[in-house]
Amino acid sequence: MRKINWKRTIIGLLDIVLALYLIFAVTSFNKPNETQQICTKVDINIADSNNAGFLSANEIKNILEKHKIYPLNKPMKFVDPRKIEEVLKVGPFVKTAECYKTKNGHVNISITQRMPIVRIKSITGEDYYLDEKGGILPNSNYTSDLIITTGYVSRNFAQNSIALLSNAINQNDFWKNLIEQINVLPDLGIELVPRVGEHIIFIGYLPQNKSLAERQKKINEFLKKKMTRLEKFYKYGLSEVGWNKYSYINLEFDNQIICKRRTQSL
Repeated sequence: MRKINWKRTIIGLLDIVLALYLIFAVTSFNKPNETQQICTKVDINIADSNNAGFLSANEIKNILEKHKIYPLNKPMKFVDPRKIEEVLKVGPFVKTAECYKTKNGHVNISITQRMPIVRIKSITGEDYYLDEKGGILPNSNYTSDLIITTGYVSRNFAQNSIALLSNAINQNDFWKNLIEQINVLPDLGIELVPRVGEHIIFIGYLPQNKSLAERQKKINEFLKKKMTRLEKFYKYGLSEVGWNKYSYINLEFDNQIICKRRTQSL
């Protein structure tokens, strides 16, 4: 019969007990004692909240209160970060939502939001926003100095063409500050309305490549060509004859700029 080495066995048991104690100690240290702890503070951080965003901390609070899960003054053991994230992600303006609890009774909520780049006011009466990916954001009390697109603009054309044109305009500070309105004609020709002067700019028809990436590239190139010519015309043309001499500037053709003189009132 094999003799048991009690000394080695006892040492092994002690090692196991010590390991279990350390695991318990570390777990207890890292996990707040939520039995009696109350949430004393809710920190809500919204990225880009000062940059043309839809959301505010107060709106996030209202959403959570509506679902009866706003954590302030509630026992921490009843605060469910995953539930808070799920509720917030349902909102049309929320891109991502993260929530976690701290050991000192605080709940931190971090939000990134879908940013509007253009407002669509179609001739059919539709009124909504588009984000940078062409996603539709519902109309709200939101106010900002965004480009407005009017005219014969369907949702399909808005998402697959106007969103890309707006992205291209927003990439250049001069164009972004110059253009206040895009107007879509019945044949899908594009007019731009600048903030300065009393004229309308016709730039022609947007490229319609099948690939989204290729279409964005072609629209970027298309707009750069048109706007470079417009800048030169502003600098060497309108600055000499006056900003209000023409009512319509046609940039459709690459080798010429066609201008319509403003009718002089008697």
